[in-house]
Amino acid sequence: MLKKSLKQRQNELAKTERQLEVLSNIIFDNYELPTFVESLKTVNEFPLKPNTIEILQINLGYMCNQVCAHCHVDAGPDRKEIMSKATMMQCLDVLKKSNVHTLDLTGGAPEMNPNFRWFVEEASKIGVNDFIVRSNLTIIMANKNYNDLPTFFKKHNIHVVSSMPHWTKDKTDKQRGDGVFNKSIEALKKLNSTGYGQSDSKLKLDLVYNPSGAFLPADQKSLELEFKKELQNEFGIKFNNLFAITNLPISRFLDYLLASENYEDYMLTLVEAFNPSAVQNVMCKNTISVSWDGYLYDCDFNQMLNLKLKGAVVHIKDFDEALLNKRNIQISQHCYGCTAGAGSSCQGSVTN
Repeated sequence: MLKKSLKQRQNELAKTERQLEVLSNIIFDNYELPTFVESLKTVNEFPLKPNTIEILQINLGYMCNQVCAHCHVDAGPDRKEIMSKATMMQCLDVLKKSNVHTLDLTGGAPEMNPNFRWFVEEASKIGVNDFIVRSNLTIIMANKNYNDLPTFFKKHNIHVVSSMPHWTKDKTDKQRGDGVFNKSIEALKKLNSTGYGQSDSKLKLDLVYNPSGAFLPADQKSLELEFKKELQNEFGIKFNNLFAITNLPISRFLDYLLASENYEDYMLTLVEAFNPSAVQNVMCKNTISVSWDGYLYDCDFNQMLNLKLKGAVVHIKDFDEALLNKRNIQISQHCYGCTAGAGSSCQGSVTN
């Protein structure tokens, strides 16, 4: 299992320029793939334009207690990029002044930011309709400093969205590291005992599934039924919804695709599964992603490729809702991942 990030290993794919170079090469041995721009033009969606900004997704840092095989953030214990309190305050200012109704905190493990609890408390005072924290679950069991997170989440009515690759130990540990499954089960039980995921509770607990290999996720509704059945029967665990997310060909998953010689086949799979209906609901249409250093992106995936917004507004301190709603969304070949099959976003499938 991986022990270090691509950056720590000095892998060439740690450089976003190299990832974009790989993605831009659309000529394979026996065929040439259409560009994402060309596919958007066939459905009159180029340039891709946003709708109203509804979600502010903030990456509090790339530090994580896990080193997962397919992590698009290339997160890990050796990543030191952490959002400062000053940048957090700029994010809070935006929440006060904008029409954003969902705050989505992600990482790495967002809980490892030393100002995480302060930020949650301050953001809670402002109030949003949906306050999400994306947790890898094992952080709750990491040490005594995190054991009370379920209670802290409950206090602030946090919507917990947690990574759970599979209901079996072997498949989960293969993707996320030895011991992850057992710790995840313990964390889910703690969340359940705090009221999360229960039918008579308003505390929402959702799980996130992404495939372990070079294939698209199965039907989200069917997967949810299987997860609920197996986790309930085996461990007595309950949760609200399952989000099925497609692996995008960037960072560690791109490294896996190239090393396993699956890259060409996977890209062909994504292109052939291009769904025009999914284009209408991709997350960049209603989301702004904020990096640990305050720069703005159309989505978390663009953030990891350093595809910053173009125009007058590039940093959270200059946030201007009207100007941002007029921007052109930055795209590349990885965007096929969000428009393949049922489509994919941080909230799972985007089409029924």
